[in-house]
Amino acid sequence: MSEVFHTILLVALPASGKSELRNLMAHMPADQLKMEFHIGETLQLDDFPYVHLMRRIDEELTEIGEPPVYYPGNNPFYDPRDWGTLIRLLNEDYNDLLNRNTVHPDSAAEYLLERIDRASLAVGLPPRNALLKDVRRQIAAKLETEARAMLEEKQAQYPESFEGKTIIIECARGGPDGASMPLTGAYGYQYSFAQLSPEILEHAAVLYILVTPEESRRKNFERTDPDDPGSNLFHGVPLSVMLGDYGCDDMQYLLDTSGKPDTIVIHAYGREYVLPAGVFDNRKDMTSFLRQDPSEWDPEMLKEVTQALKAVTDRMQRI
Repeated sequence: MSEVFHTILLVALPASGKSELRNLMAHMPADQLKMEFHIGETLQLDDFPYVHLMRRIDEELTEIGEPPVYYPGNNPFYDPRDWGTLIRLLNEDYNDLLNRNTVHPDSAAEYLLERIDRASLAVGLPPRNALLKDVRRQIAAKLETEARAMLEEKQAQYPESFEGKTIIIECARGGPDGASMPLTGAYGYQYSFAQLSPEILEHAAVLYILVTPEESRRKNFERTDPDDPGSNLFHGVPLSVMLGDYGCDDMQYLLDTSGKPDTIVIHAYGREYVLPAGVFDNRKDMTSFLRQDPSEWDPEMLKEVTQALKAVTDRMQRI
């Protein structure tokens, strides 16, 4: 195996510590990242910005008296297959990153609306933005600043070389509170990981952060900054979504049924993909302090989280 992971799927329930660990990696010297965690200089992808923009589309539609197309208010998706829409957008981001694909659209928002429609079609959903017709241009104008910043940030991280780099893909998946295993339909990691491209599945390892759903809900409300809803570190998830989409998750089920310790098995594209999978136990919160400015990080807490993460990634590297 390579000295560093090629691609890591960083997954957990909301507010479990994913973005905090990404923040740690982003502020750690490259040689320490490699030595401690087998992770190269990180290139980071995340589906949360698309979740945020989908809600922004609905907000702008509601503002002009039109019905929302993705979410009924602060509730879960109208159609859970949009979890697959998000994965298809990540697939495109991954391909764009590896090939350093750069675009300069006249309207970044129109370009984003087209991308979301294309991803929706790939999972069997209608192209809802195309169906907006007369109001689409109005919605795009309202979203242009955010969409342009999102596109520029994406393309700004394209590296000259991928030598010694690790791609981190962050997402959260789950199912309704009280659901039995396996999760069915479009819920959980079993569904979403099967939507990942073969290029991702062939190179990916899974780093799962374990917290209880109850702790996820507590930390979600604790971190929420209503003045910064688009922030990776400080966004909040509505309670109805926490219960309907993140009341449980299926990672432990996938680990228990894989047939090989420290792996999960994903069936996709007529193949069986065996992914190394490590569990970072964050039920005793080790990561919330990483939301602070790095200059304020407590050395003893930093040592604790570093040692715990090293033990997990060492084990993943041996698979």
